[in-house]
Amino acid sequence: MAVRKIVEFPAEILEVQCKPVTQFDKKQAKILNDMYDTMIEFDGVGLAAPQIGLDMQAAIVDIDDENGTIEMMNPEILEVSGEQTGPEGCLSFPNLFGEVSRPYYVKIKAQDRKGKFFTFEAEDFLARAILHEIDHLHGVLFTSKVTRYLDKEELEGLEVE
Repeated sequence: MAVRKIVEFPAEILEVQCKPVTQFDKKQAKILNDMYDTMIEFDGVGLAAPQIGLDMQAAIVDIDDENGTIEMMNPEILEVSGEQTGPEGCLSFPNLFGEVSRPYYVKIKAQDRKGKFFTFEAEDFLARAILHEIDHLHGVLFTSKVTRYLDKEELEGLEVE
């Protein structure tokens, strides 16, 4: 396992529609393991493949709760409801934070590292993190959804995606 370099904006890969994952093998498993190590190293709660320079629909989320690490290949949003507004940041935009509105609830369908389909439901901060990472796989950056940018003082004590 290895820590990969985080791709930062304005790298082109961050704004492309990523290709579906079709191979579920040891190489893909290593990429997911590297993504986890990279996310932890840079103190993130999620990471998408384009953030380490890979054009593939793979993302992970781990908000340090009872769900553990959620690995999503080829995720699709099945349902959303409600609304929440809160602070977000992104490893590809160091030291940049903004207020973003997203659905409060999300239901997704995705594939795991072995290619097996699963559905998953999330609310609140976990839903926010999942939606943020899925956006990355479609070339959508959180900066396009920011209603206002936040400074360091406003962030103290807040949970930030």
